[in-house]
Amino acid sequence: MRTRVEEKRTIKAALWGIMLFAAVQLAESVFKFQVMDKDAFRTVFILLSSCCAAASFAIFSQGWLLFSHKLSRYRLYTAALFLCVAVVDLLQSLSLVGVSCFGYALSENDAMWLLVLSKLFFSVGILWIYSLKDSMVSLAHKNVVLTTTCLLMLLSATAFAIWQHVLPLLANHGEINLLMKVLGLGILAACLGGMASIVYRGRKERATSLLIIIRALIYVAIGQGLIISANHTYDINYLLGILCGSLSYYLMLKGVYRLTIEDPFREQQRIEAKMNYLAFHDDLTGLPNKRRLTQRLDKLMQGRGQTQTGIVVFNVNRFKTINDSLGHQAGDRLLQLVGDRLKRNLLSKEEVFSMGGDEFALIMPSLVSVESAMGRIRELLELFEKPVTIDDYDYHISLCAGMAVYPEDGDTAEQLIQHADTAVHHAKEFGIDVRHFVPSMQRKAKERLKLENDLRKALERSEFYLEYQPLVHLETTEIVGMEALLRWKHPKRGNVPPQEFIPLAEENGLIVPLGEWVLRTACQQNKRWQEAGYKPICVSINLSMRQFLQPQLADEIGQILSEIGLDPKYVELEITESMTFDKETAFEQLRRLKELGVFISIDDFGTGYSSLHYLKNMPIDRLKIDRSFVHEVMSDHNDAAIVSTITSMAHHLQLKVTAEGVENEEQLLFLREQRCHEGQGYYFSKPILPEVFEKTFLLQ
Repeated sequence: MRTRVEEKRTIKAALWGIMLFAAVQLAESVFKFQVMDKDAFRTVFILLSSCCAAASFAIFSQGWLLFSHKLSRYRLYTAALFLCVAVVDLLQSLSLVGVSCFGYALSENDAMWLLVLSKLFFSVGILWIYSLKDSMVSLAHKNVVLTTTCLLMLLSATAFAIWQHVLPLLANHGEINLLMKVLGLGILAACLGGMASIVYRGRKERATSLLIIIRALIYVAIGQGLIISANHTYDINYLLGILCGSLSYYLMLKGVYRLTIEDPFREQQRIEAKMNYLAFHDDLTGLPNKRRLTQRLDKLMQGRGQTQTGIVVFNVNRFKTINDSLGHQAGDRLLQLVGDRLKRNLLSKEEVFSMGGDEFALIMPSLVSVESAMGRIRELLELFEKPVTIDDYDYHISLCAGMAVYPEDGDTAEQLIQHADTAVHHAKEFGIDVRHFVPSMQRKAKERLKLENDLRKALERSEFYLEYQPLVHLETTEIVGMEALLRWKHPKRGNVPPQEFIPLAEENGLIVPLGEWVLRTACQQNKRWQEAGYKPICVSINLSMRQFLQPQLADEIGQILSEIGLDPKYVELEITESMTFDKETAFEQLRRLKELGVFISIDDFGTGYSSLHYLKNMPIDRLKIDRSFVHEVMSDHNDAAIVSTITSMAHHLQLKVTAEGVENEEQLLFLREQRCHEGQGYYFSKPILPEVFEKTFLLQ
């Protein structure tokens, strides 16, 4: 915006200059101005020359002394140039008042030469400097430039003092001669070249300071045009030319001020504003972040006393699945759409924030009641009954929400946010759309956190152990295998149910070392029984999703079997249908596992999303029918049909089929009729300790 304004001002300056030149020429031809008083002109010249010298020194000071740690080539060279110009203009002022310098009395012709040299330095110097490429320079380079500039000024002053008496006249008794006009044309050409150089270098995006420097060159050029058009040193044209040249110093000072002080200051302000924005806004959605949320809540609580204020945390259901299946780019786009939809449907004084990840927060000031707030939250949740569109595809998503209310649920911003977050996770865990925080949720969250901490220590303290459940051939009731099941005996809580600690281990990644321990322990136990002379049977071991996705899984299992000395044919690895969602990865992993010689089975079959097309090509050996179908097989015709279909399909695919959860003889007889190969369940035995399993099944 500022650049556009300066561009317009530059164009106006050029137009005004052209109009001024034309008006002076017209007035001169019409009114035939007389040569004015010599003393009056001299006084004006002295004042203008002194102002030019002061402006030049100010330009030098700004460029040289301020922000010296951020020196650029343009700034440094411009400062050095105007140090030279300041000295020349100072000498010109001294010559006009008749002061002797170093024993030499300067004449009127010397003053004119100094004027020409000043404008030559100005125009040619700008042309040369801005034809270079700008870059940052070191302080050492600054010292070199200062030394070089001082030496050049000294040499120039010496040369001028030596040869001043042989310099040709630029005016004869006040009449401007051809040499003066030629030199003026040279200065005019250098100004035009300098403008072209700046425009060319800044053709993509011109800095405001460079545009002001262009205006300075415009007025130098106009001034030279007026001087060239003058016939006498005391003509009005000549005076106006000197005045335009002096005005260019002011513009140059203004441009260097922008370049040296204002632009760096504004850049620093811009950077600080951007840093402040990033500190208090989410980069992905553009919404205020959790830090800003905390600030706003603190401010609201300080100003509202005991007035109820609600804080709501929203969570996108199944976001991880969406993110993993569609990719992170689509996941990011989804979060942007969710944030935008919430923002566009806010009521007056409501504010929405990004909590990071797949969570958003909403401040609801001045609540009438908790019930009305819950109704408002459900209105916002209903917004997502309409699908979101990503890459021209519609996706149906849902959100859940948790709410905390000030002052009932907390007296600090951190407490309210934490309690609302606890409530939303409670809602998500139980499949509820919205929950209001109650203290019991926090107690449960603390218990879960404590259990997670204990879980991390349990493996080191050898608190885990295995139980084994037999796998029975349904026709002969012979023991043909066993499944190893993980158990945890907590030192204070006693036995912790697997459905409590297994999901925790999956979340925190502990399932990987825990799964390796199960594999190693079960294989060692099986090997000991074989060495004791018992009939060799296969041990089934469950793999978690995290384990299955490990690239080195096959190598690690092969190394464990090699160390123990157990034949791979006595190991069966169980996976779930959900692990085969990524077909290419799953097929490659299964292929590597099969190369070891182990057996592969799909556990809980029928509850997932396996495609029959992929199933027929999958390198597996067994399907295990989920216990949920076997449990109602005698009372539910649909479950009976499902079990019959799975069994028939397994036979056609030449796969073994095992029924889980066999609990009574009626189920056993039905499964035999369906030609189900094996079964396991409480009808045969519950999971038991190794020593009990040995006495009960292996000694027979």
